[in-house]
Amino acid sequence: MGVGAGRGGDGLEGDGRLPVSRSRERGLARQVVVRRLLALDEAGSLESVHVRIAAEAAGVSVRTAWRWLARARAGEGEPVGRRGGFTFNDALWARLQELNGNVAQLHRELGQAGGDTPLEGRLPSLTTLHRVVRDDLRAGRVLECTTPRRGHVDPDRYDRALAQLALPAMVEESGEQTPPSPAPVSAAGRDKAAGDTPFTAGVRLYVPGAHVVSTRQLGEVTEALAHTVAARGIVCVYGDPGQGKTVGLYQALRLLPHRMPVCRALVGVKLALPQLRAALLTAFGLPVKALTSRTDAADRALLEALAKPGVLVIDDVQRIAAPELDYLRLLADAPATRTSLVLCGAGAEHAVARAPALASRVLTWQHVPHLEPAQVPGVLRLFHPLWHTATDAPLLHTDETCAHGNFRTWAKITSHVYAALDRHPEHRVDAALLARACARLGPRP
Repeated sequence: MGVGAGRGGDGLEGDGRLPVSRSRERGLARQVVVRRLLALDEAGSLESVHVRIAAEAAGVSVRTAWRWLARARAGEGEPVGRRGGFTFNDALWARLQELNGNVAQLHRELGQAGGDTPLEGRLPSLTTLHRVVRDDLRAGRVLECTTPRRGHVDPDRYDRALAQLALPAMVEESGEQTPPSPAPVSAAGRDKAAGDTPFTAGVRLYVPGAHVVSTRQLGEVTEALAHTVAARGIVCVYGDPGQGKTVGLYQALRLLPHRMPVCRALVGVKLALPQLRAALLTAFGLPVKALTSRTDAADRALLEALAKPGVLVIDDVQRIAAPELDYLRLLADAPATRTSLVLCGAGAEHAVARAPALASRVLTWQHVPHLEPAQVPGVLRLFHPLWHTATDAPLLHTDETCAHGNFRTWAKITSHVYAALDRHPEHRVDAALLARACARLGPRP
């Protein structure tokens, strides 16, 4: 579950994104990564592949991960940055990446542009720019354009090390925070940056400071997906709207190894077979215009794409009628098919049941239930710091009368409570404030 909102008059970001400090994110990743590496080191099972995976999870270079580990072995803490000096903001760092890390070129551009630059304050010297870039890189910040891909690792060894390292992609229900894992790369976007894939943006947030919480329900989705992908089968993830189906699915997909391509087919409402075929072609990065009118050629192209190990995700599968679902069954039944099929949506179980041939081939039916009342206070306090001061009684009453254990409803309530506290910091989270927040959710049956 994750929430966020826009800045406007309530002090929130206008585009709904969380204004989290990059240094804070890197610090959190470093703590978790170093703790796991030290545990493996003390057990005598640490290998270089563990350090490589940890570096990918933290978004830093392998050399930086080794440096972190060396300092932790020596009992040294994290380096403290200089205060009051020049720092690279996000816009400057993005431009440096576009210039392939050429600091001198960036310095020339800033000098020639005058005041029309993202520079905060006066232009520092070239030496200062070099020093700040070097310090940021040592602290773990990455220039994505210059990150090298080092030697090949045996897939089985990589997967075994990934399981031993155990770096989940969210805040666990036990209360331990963990860094995000690298996003899987789709077959169609293997050459693109990770930000171009549908799985890198993560969860839409409604409140600054909110975290995705790995509840037991989401953990079950991860286990079901991992088993089904290993068996190259079909999984159907279903549940009521707002329970966290897509959140759990995306987080589980982010834990798959990089070598496992993930594709997502976007489907419309009551689409016909040609539209479904076009959506699948688009998901695999195949030429839609050239194949849409050539049914046999399109089917052959899809079968060739499905013959490679990977994952095909179809969200909102309840929009697809039974005849079109049977077409998916024919593709999945092909002897050469090695791609796992993930069907997800509110009411997906009813839609798939209307296609008995496909339903009989579903390996895993994974229901995502609502939060249990006993989970609500603990999960909310992990979800956002504003709930730390709230007692259990008003939270349980609000859940019983309004939220009913629904992730999305609690996300909205958190957004309204956050806005109210931003306007009136002297207020506290109590039953009256929760009642006002619930009143903004609209009429309920």
